Amino acid sequence: MRGSGDEDGRDPEGDELPEELDVTLVGPYTFPDIARRRIAGTIHALLAAGCAWAGFAYDNGGLLLAAVLLGGTAGYHFLAAWPLRIDQTEALATASRTVGFPVGHASAQLAWRGLRSRPTWRILLYSADEPPSIRGLVELDAVDGTVLGDYTEANPEDWSDHGA
Repeated sequence: MRGSGDEDGRDPEGDELPEELDVTLVGPYTFPDIARRRIAGTIHALLAAGCAWAGFAYDNGGLLLAAVLLGGTAGYHFLAAWPLRIDQTEALATASRTVGFPVGHASAQLAWRGLRSRPTWRILLYSADEPPSIRGLVELDAVDGTVLGDYTEANPEDWSDHGA
């Protein structure tokens, strides 16, 4: 429970997050590379090798089954470890060129497609006018930068209640 004083200069009636939960970023944010899956793949491969050795040494079918399952998991991690060659800044620039209108607000989301989880950027864009009259969605491959699809439409959102 908070005290009624404002010794630290903060509003005693206000609600605020603890300092460790503050999401204010210092500097540009970069999305972690998906190729880090190779680390997990290596760990699974080592565990599979250990289980296989123990399974043969002690004639244990359960350990051999664990080795097969861990080996399959390791293989999947190596197959799905695509390099993230297109970062969010380049994805936003490509999407801006694709839609053909001056872009104001935009948002990028990294998603995965297919059995091998190939990374794909999904970018939502709004036109630069106030309020935005056009919005668009662009999907592009995060490995080679190929535009997979784009869609634009007149912005159907009603901004009249917000003074626009």
